[in-house]
Amino acid sequence: MIKHIVFWKLKDHAEGNPRAVNALKMKAMLDSCANLVPGMLTFEAALAQPGLEATYDVVLYSEFASKEALDAYQDHPEHIAIKPFIGAVREARQCMDYDI
Repeated sequence: MIKHIVFWKLKDHAEGNPRAVNALKMKAMLDSCANLVPGMLTFEAALAQPGLEATYDVVLYSEFASKEALDAYQDHPEHIAIKPFIGAVREARQCMDYDI
């Protein structure tokens, strides 16, 4: 099983919207990618919670049955379609994939 975890810090203002609006839009886009491919076991997008310490604004926690399933997700047209928006609104990105 492969775990795929991504954190994004968003720009204060991008694409004509403040950070909070872009975070909500980004979460909705990520949520639309759930269950895109066979072998996607877990897929959770979440926003930083007010009052809790957070250095990033959006997180994606996902698990895949195999590297092939993760690769299929990465190459899926619906996943590729959200990348331009995310690239435009993000200030920083951290990602880690690991096999368990």
